Amino acid sequence: MTVSDPQPHAVRRGRESRQAARLARSFESEPYLTRLLAPVEVISAEGLETIEHHADTLLEQVGIEIGNYPEALEIFRGAGADVTGSRVRFPRGMCRALITASAPRTFTQRARNPKRNVVIGDPYMVLVPSYGSPFIHNLDDGRRYATIEDFRNFVKLTYMSRTLHHGGGTLCEPVDLPVSQRHLEMVYSHIRYTDKAFMGSVTHPTRAQDSIDMAKIVFGSDALESEHVIMGLANANSPMSWDFNMLGSAKVYAENNQIVLVTPFILGGAMAPVTVAASATQTLAEALAGMAFCQIVRPGAPVIFGSFASSMSMQSGAPTFGTPEPQLVLFVMAALARRLGVPFRSGGNFTASKVPDYQAAYESAVSFMATVMAGVNFNLHTAGWLEGGLSIGYEKFMLDEDQASMTSAYIRGVDLSDNGLALDAMLENGPGQHFLGSPHTLANFENAFWRSNLSDNNSFEQWTSDGARDAAVRANARWKQQLAAYEAPPIDAAIDEELQTWTTQRRANLPVSDA
Repeated sequence: MTVSDPQPHAVRRGRESRQAARLARSFESEPYLTRLLAPVEVISAEGLETIEHHADTLLEQVGIEIGNYPEALEIFRGAGADVTGSRVRFPRGMCRALITASAPRTFTQRARNPKRNVVIGDPYMVLVPSYGSPFIHNLDDGRRYATIEDFRNFVKLTYMSRTLHHGGGTLCEPVDLPVSQRHLEMVYSHIRYTDKAFMGSVTHPTRAQDSIDMAKIVFGSDALESEHVIMGLANANSPMSWDFNMLGSAKVYAENNQIVLVTPFILGGAMAPVTVAASATQTLAEALAGMAFCQIVRPGAPVIFGSFASSMSMQSGAPTFGTPEPQLVLFVMAALARRLGVPFRSGGNFTASKVPDYQAAYESAVSFMATVMAGVNFNLHTAGWLEGGLSIGYEKFMLDEDQASMTSAYIRGVDLSDNGLALDAMLENGPGQHFLGSPHTLANFENAFWRSNLSDNNSFEQWTSDGARDAAVRANARWKQQLAAYEAPPIDAAIDEELQTWTTQRRANLPVSDA
């Protein structure tokens, strides 16, 4: 019998204890990120002024078509806009003046757990999961329609994430529930299975009101008068129109002093001209109208200026991602939002790939790096996006979340403290001597470099002996481990009971329909 050297065991135990301590520290992550790195600018101040001037020209001469919403027409008319039929035209500068007069530059969205409150606006960055997919994809099932169980799974994965700061909204569409009722289960799931901030429903103004009413149960009716606890996403019906569901839902959120994320959806060549400057001009015009509407409804209501732009295949008409032009639009829109003085939303880990493969990786990396460098404040679609948004992927979610964890290292910029400059370490270390044993290296080695939780940097032999698993297979194991380890955050039992009673009664009063 050979007696083994105890040192390897001690080394291994030490390594394992350091890893456990690191994981324990990292679970309590930053509630949001603070940017120290200056955002990249791709256009001159004169160029931005030209785009702003052209956007005002569009609003003045073309105007915004309002679909099936007479009340909105009267709201705009009362504020001084020219309304002819269903078309609203704005005096030059009207929308900008309304926004700059009252919309807050930064604001806090309160979470059920106060430690997870997020601050939205410069110089902060909030990372948010994907939104709106009717399908899910994973290695076990392939592609299939999403269910409420999938929705809850992604709520739980987001809660477990140390990278994602916000719970998001419609993480996927639970198509096993009626359209008229599914919003109740989605909002309840956000409230019960996570304690992060979340988004409510916007598919109809009554569903937006249901979301507000559920938030009142959790936070108290009085709280909504002075605090912002829920957010709604309102998409313009590009080009140059807003419909009843989106604008009506925006009105519900705004009049309750809650957050409205105003986002035109531009597919270059289909919903706007193909050029970067034209897409930026139209996006600005549509967003100005939506944000101004919210300020007319309730001056001071928090708004986020959103931009979603993609290129398209001129052969098939399908959206394309990871291409240069939408990233340039993103940079331009971020600069325009800073000039307007409101928080900005854009970007994400976008791909047209159907599976988490090489195409998904490079398109997502291109898209997300632009997001980081442009100075986005609220980044929807950080994790999970597949197939142009038609699917949310379990493995893609974990891979994106891992990649996005490097964001904090980027936006902190370069450390110029004494420790960052490390002059003493260089003076003390002789020529030709490595720094592995340097006191400076030993003091900093745990946090010196960003480390992936999913990448494999082992030798080929070690990788082979560990099963030769590619990134998607490793991510498959990771999301299953996370769900197995999930524990629901605490919630006041009386509030939970009231929520369940309210949703049961509300569901009984709603028709079972898919509209």
